[in-house]
Amino acid sequence: MTSRRLAAVLAVVIAVAGLSYSAWVLQFVLPVHADPVHSFLSELDAEGKPYRTVFAAGDVLTGALLIPAGLAGLLLFPRRPLTTLGWAALTVFGAATIADALIPLRDCAPGEPGCGGPRELFPQLHQPHALTSTLAVTAIAVAVAAFSVAAFRYRRWRVLREFGIAAFLAGAVATVWMLVADRLPGEYALGIAQRIQVGAMSVWLLTLAAAVLVEARE
Repeated sequence: MTSRRLAAVLAVVIAVAGLSYSAWVLQFVLPVHADPVHSFLSELDAEGKPYRTVFAAGDVLTGALLIPAGLAGLLLFPRRPLTTLGWAALTVFGAATIADALIPLRDCAPGEPGCGGPRELFPQLHQPHALTSTLAVTAIAVAVAAFSVAAFRYRRWRVLREFGIAAFLAGAVATVWMLVADRLPGEYALGIAQRIQVGAMSVWLLTLAAAVLVEARE
């Protein structure tokens, strides 16, 4: 198989991963009764939720596709420091996303043992699930940042330079929104912020898939 065909396969794999990472939009079709303004996406596949299997499957599929995709990217394209970091981070994101699905959120009340202490707002943030979620978000953030900088520094990955930056900025704004709002009293539509953040990740993965095709041709 030629390098161009391998790149095409890699692009399809990344694109499917991006789409499967959007499985959360099914909450608007299935009767999950979750408030998208204030609920976290992890609550969709929390322990005991009726459609946990559906939403968890999306994460597992995403991870199962991105682990080999990240490794393939390292082998298929020239190794430069920033892109090497990007592919490696994408692989870590895949593994962390699988772990995220396998270690679901527990449905518990503030102050309940095992839920992270007396924090009144979003005690689930202190559960073990938060570790895998944090690792996943950090890994994809590193991947996006590394590829974005590489696109400008190396004057390659044109699609990421021209279109991926929009997804990068949207995700960054949503992340800052969540980090700041979570430390303030009251509610600040963190559910919407997280959905923007995760949606931006999916869009960026689709952009990366397109960039892989263009890069292989050029």
